[in-house]
This record gives sequence, C-alpha cells and structure tokens, in this order.
Amino acid sequence: MFGLLKKLVGDPSERDLKKYQKIVDHINSLESGLSALSDTQLQAKTPEFKQRLEKGETLDDLLPEAFAVCREASKRVLKKRHYDVQLLGGIVLHKGQIAEMKTGEGKTLVATLPVYLNALTGKGVHVITVNQYLSERDCETMGELYRFLGLTVGQNAHGLSSDAKREAYAADVTHGTNNEFGFDYLRDNMVIYKEQMVQRPLNFCIVDEVDSILIDEARTPLIISGQGQKSTQLYQPAARFASQLREETDYTIDVKARNVMLTEEGVAKAERFFNIENIYDHAHVTLNHHVTQALKAKVIMKRDVDYVVDNGEVVIVDEFTGRLMQGRRYSDGLHQAIEAKEGLVVQRESMTLATITFQNYFRMYDKLAGMTGTAKTEEEEFRKIYGLDVYAIPTNMQMIRNDMPDVVYKTERAKFNAVVTEIVERHKKGQPVLVGTVSIENSELLAAEMKKRGIKHEVLNAKHHEREAEIISQAGQKDGVTIATNMAGRGTDIELGASVKELGGLHIIGTERHESRRIDNQLRGRSGRQGDPGSSQFYLSLEDELMRRFGAENIMGMMDRLGMEEDQPIESKMITRAVEQAQKRVEGQNFDARRWVLQYDDVMNQQREIIYKQRREVLERENLREVIENMVKSVAERIVTLHTPESEVQEDWDLQAIVDYANGTFFHEGTISEKDLKGKEQEEILEMFHDKLKALYDEREQEVGSEIMREFEKVVLLRAVDSKWMDHIDSMDQLRQGIHLRAYSQTNPVQAYQFEGFEMFQQMIESIEEEVSTYIMKAQINQNVERQKVAEGEAVQSEKDNVKKKPVVRKEEKVGRNDPCPCGSGKKYKQCHGLN
Repeated sequence: MFGLLKKLVGDPSERDLKKYQKIVDHINSLESGLSALSDTQLQAKTPEFKQRLEKGETLDDLLPEAFAVCREASKRVLKKRHYDVQLLGGIVLHKGQIAEMKTGEGKTLVATLPVYLNALTGKGVHVITVNQYLSERDCETMGELYRFLGLTVGQNAHGLSSDAKREAYAADVTHGTNNEFGFDYLRDNMVIYKEQMVQRPLNFCIVDEVDSILIDEARTPLIISGQGQKSTQLYQPAARFASQLREETDYTIDVKARNVMLTEEGVAKAERFFNIENIYDHAHVTLNHHVTQALKAKVIMKRDVDYVVDNGEVVIVDEFTGRLMQGRRYSDGLHQAIEAKEGLVVQRESMTLATITFQNYFRMYDKLAGMTGTAKTEEEEFRKIYGLDVYAIPTNMQMIRNDMPDVVYKTERAKFNAVVTEIVERHKKGQPVLVGTVSIENSELLAAEMKKRGIKHEVLNAKHHEREAEIISQAGQKDGVTIATNMAGRGTDIELGASVKELGGLHIIGTERHESRRIDNQLRGRSGRQGDPGSSQFYLSLEDELMRRFGAENIMGMMDRLGMEEDQPIESKMITRAVEQAQKRVEGQNFDARRWVLQYDDVMNQQREIIYKQRREVLERENLREVIENMVKSVAERIVTLHTPESEVQEDWDLQAIVDYANGTFFHEGTISEKDLKGKEQEEILEMFHDKLKALYDEREQEVGSEIMREFEKVVLLRAVDSKWMDHIDSMDQLRQGIHLRAYSQTNPVQAYQFEGFEMFQQMIESIEEEVSTYIMKAQINQNVERQKVAEGEAVQSEKDNVKKKPVVRKEEKVGRNDPCPCGSGKKYKQCHGLN
C-alpha cells in the first residue's frame, strides 16, 4: 500500500532532501568566514549558541551555523571535512529520522553534527552503538572534537560503579551500547535511594547501526533476573531419555516451525522410561514440559550454530551478528535442557525482576534518530513501530561494485567445493576475498579447507571476537582471505591495500542467503566503499535452511528430471526471484513476531510506567503521608462500599464484616463495633473511618517522631511496590504463555491479555494499598528501619552503590531470624523484614 502511495504522490523523503540541500548550501556559504577564525574564536561559538538558545532561538535556527562550526572544528581536530552528503545525513538525524548511508560513507563523522547541535541544550545526547569496542572507539576519536568545542563527553561502559555511570550520564554527550542504556533504565527503577539513580530524563538519542539494534535485537526484551525456586532434578533424566530417541520412529521435526513432536511410540517410551501411566495427565505437566525441552535441545538446538560451550557454560550465539551473547539465557527451561544435553552443571531457572523491550525503551526518548547502511527494506517497520522515516542519502562517489547473480547447487557439499575453488582462483591472482558464513560451524569448515591448501587466512567468528576490528580492517589487503560469520566486524571500515584496485577490489562471497535481505546487503556492502571497485556473489544450495523452508523440493525435482549433476550450478532468474520471495516472507514473519512481542509489552509498558512513576515519587518526595492516607482511604472505601450496596436496604448491610475487616487491617481489636456503625449512612461510615484513621496516624507519628515515620513510610511503600510488582511480572508472563489457547475459543489473544492483564494490575494495586495500610496502621515501629531491596538481580549484582544512608542508631537488641518480626505482621522475622 505504501509503495503504491509513493508512486502516486512521489517519495516525501526525496522532497525533503531537496529542501535540506538549501540548508547545505547555507552551511557551505559560512565556511570561508569560519576558516578565518582562530581556535579560541571558534571555540567561543559554543557559549554564544547556548546564550542564543536561552534567549528564545531554536535548534533549527542555529543549525546552519552550528553545523558549519562543527565541520570547521573537525577539519582542525580530526583532519576530516564533512562532505555535502554528510551534512544532508546530519540534518536528517537532527530532524529525528533515519539516514541510510552506504558502508564507507563516514556515518560516525555524520553523527557529530546533530550531536553537537543538540548537546547545546545541556539536556544530554546519547550515542548508541552495537558493541563496546565501537562505542569506546567513537567516544575516544569523536570525543576530541566535542571537547575542543567545549562539551563534556562520557563513556557508559559495562561494569562501571554507580558514581562513574552517573558522571557519564551527566556529560553533554554519552556513548554506550543499547544493552547498557536499557539495563541502566531498569536498574534505576530498582534502586532504594534516589541518589543511586544514574540516568537523566531521556532527551535525544542517535542509534548507530539502527537496523541491528531496533529491528534484529528487538525480538528479545531486556531482562534483569534473580534466582528462581524451580527444581533442576528433572533435566538430566529428560536429557538421558531424549538421547535414546530416533527420528521418525519416536519423534517428528517441523523444520519451518523449528518444532519437534513425540510420536505415539515416543510417548509410550516416555511412559515406560519414567514409569508413569499417562504423560499427558495433569499431574505430569512439568515432566512433559521437561521432555519436550530436552527433545528440542537435542534436535533443534545445534552446538556451534545456535550456541557454543565456553568454559563449561552454554553461551548463545546471536543469529544476526554471530557474536557470543554473554549473560543471556534461553527461557522456559530450554537453557537448562541444553546444559543437561551437554553434560554440564544445570543452573537454576531464574525469575524476572524487571523487563522492557528495546522498542519501548527507545520510544521514551524525546527525539530518536538512527543511521545504517541498510534500512529501506524495513522502512514499514521503522515507521509503524517508531514513527521514523528512512531517508536514502546519496553516496559521495558513485557505487561501481559488481553484484553478480546467485549460483545454486544441488547439495551443500557441491556448494562448498565451488566456494573453495573460487577462493583459490581469486587468491592466485592476489585479490582479497571476504567470505560470509551463517554459522561458526561453516566458518571452521572453510578454514580447515584453506589450511589443507596452505592458504593463509583469518577466521572471524564468535570464538575470536576479541580481534574482530583488527581482523576485519585488514580484509582488503592483497592476498587476504577472511572468513567471517554474518556481519562480524560491522562498523569497521575495510580499506584496500596497495595495487588491490587493479585486481578488482575486495571480492565478497556469501555462502548462504540470510533470511533477511538486509543482512545480505550488509555483507555485500563491505566491498565497494567510496567509489572503490569490488564484486560480490552468493553461493547457495538446495539444502540451505532458507531453501528447505521454502520450496526447494520443487527445484530439486526439476534438477533430477533434467539429470543435472551434483556439482552442476544453476544460474536462473526464477530461482533468484524465488529466494527473494522467500526472504520477503520470512521478513514479514519476523516483523509480525516483533510486533506480536510489542503488542504484549505495550500492555506491560502502560503498567510499568504507572509503577515506575509511583516508585520515583516515593524516592523523591520527602513526605509520603498524603499518598499513604489516600491509599488507606481507598482501602476503607472499597470495603465499606462492598458491604453497604445502594441496592440493599440498611437492615441487610453486613456491618459486622466491615468491623472485622477494619479491626484486622487498621485498628486494634475492639476499636470499632457493629453498634458504632448502625443507623449511619454509607458516607457517614466513611467519614467516621477517615476521622479515626487520621487520629490513629497522628498518634503513631507522635509516638516515634516525624523523621522515623517518614522513613518508615518509604520502607513500607517500596517493599510493597517492589514485591507485588515482581510477582505481577511473573503472573503476566504465565498469563501470556497460556493466552494463545484463547484463539481456539474465538477470542483474540492480545485483547484477552489486555483485558485480563488490566484486571490483574488493578488487583495488584489494591494489594499494594492493603499491605501498605496494614503496615502503616498496625506494625510496631519499635526500631529504626532501613530500606532493603526485595531481590537482587543478575544485572545489579556488581553494582557498588556508594550512597550514604542516613545513620541509624539501634536501641534494641538484634532480632533473631526465627523471632516474631517487630513490624507486627505476625510472621517470623526471616519471612518478613528479615528477607535478603
């Protein structure tokens, strides 16, 4: 639909770029004047711009001058002058859109323009990159330019203390990775003192490799998790059982769905193995789940493709980048099933303490922009999810790379034989070759073939990620052979060595089509930068996963009928079109999957915003009495309204139930009686309650003093909100896992999740109010209290919060773990405020 609209009215981005070209002309007209300034005079422009902003000018007003100043400073500090197309890209980023710029067009330098302009507001600019190495590199190199212009620069690295992170976020420009920024947001909403928070309000963010971060990584939400309580005893027996099963006889595989199912014979074997009558009996739900996950771990999850075993741990391999995803675990017991399959120590399942999707994190910024070499294929998703348009920026020099048609072989073996032959032929004449593979397994297979032939080569996969930038930057040297998984080395320029241009430039060989055309385009884009010569070609086989998933059987049958040999390639437009159609289908499925994740998280996001806002209010307000009084009133009104319905006459009201509840929740036994309520209207009962509750609150505050009461309020509220919210996250997760079954009863699962999720959230809020009311009104405040985290998650274990807590003088002896809790809850201390 969008494509048809563009044909009818023209591409709006092209019209905008023509308009932006006039701004570029204006910037160019300022160059000679700025060149005549001394360094000191040029640097004085920054405070001048800030003053003009304070006096009412806008960033758009300042743009031409600020961009011209930034370019002049870059010439002096970095010895690089922004091209006109880079100025165009900078304007697009400032406008809060996506600039698609081909590899080698200098995206890192482009970002300096809008970063400088937007940093003038003092609200902070975040520059987000896909990995720590690139972030540190950009912070170091571009930081020189920003500092020259009088801005402060921070590096938000993993493992920093809270103080160091706070300092990084306080800078005008902060560099870091998407994971680190997202986790910091979640951690900030788990702290127990406002001084422990590190982030400022989210102002302007530029995302480098925006497709990788906002599309590829958006399927998996960020999670801070703690230890769960589930047993690990069933994983090993389930793995032993799965290892005995045979394909077709005991189980079948659905390649398209990446799923595996037991046959009747398999079910019978399971029942004999575990000595049970019926594995589908409700009593054996957990066992059935373990068997299913063990089978999936055995059949679907491939070592050195989906994961690697590193130092006794299963580490996931990112399917898009080929990098190891340290610290990330498969959910729903699959990770433990793989550990059991590999004979490793099975770790306990974890519980989610805080979570957010990248989509919802990045949509919180006042302004979001991004840049990449490949975004047009995902333009619809960027627009629908993030409200971002994609602007294709022209290249500085014409692209002359030769992209050759795909070559298709009958078998994978024949394909790799052809790839090896091609590498050898190119290597003989000294032309550098970069080979892209989709798995570690394939990269090592090709490396072994190179070793056999005595060809010097470099292998770049998740097992060698430390030297990634160094290896990839040398890929354009004469005689170079580099074998890399997927888009390893993304963000690092490959410069051609001496005499390589005459040999045809860097040749790219793709050994398999990725399910996303964009990833294939990224691989191709490693060659032909800045007008350099280059070439690319993909080698496919009918046994490749993408081909098997989408109709390779028909092509295989055609080849058999024609009597084609295994090593005889096909170059057919029909097949190339079929591959592209398959890719489009998978891209559509992936978009739907991400949108599906987001639809569910949007429900959680509304709830998360309410809870986090309430939590921040608890941390920031000095006096929470008004907040808590409203909670207490709310609880009282619910119980009174419930038992005094307007539809009944007063004689039928259950006043004793109100009395029992009030004495159990707020007051001491006997404070009110049924006699006190008889003959009163609903409003009069509520008024009496409010008066008594206010008097009780005053009395308790006088007993302990205002200072201790204020801190006690925070302790009670934080504990109630945190513990109930974590339980709620778990409940919502369980609801979501089962909600798809509603589709069978003609119910929209997302609508059901929204409706039931809202009801559960309301119940959680009521539960928080009730717990807070009980503790505030009934707990014995006979000792100074200090705030404690309800749980420690993996992502916050290394935090060393240096915030000084208010000094606490203990007048009482230390409470024993099995003693009654001094708060008056009736529970043992270890089960209440003694929880770690």
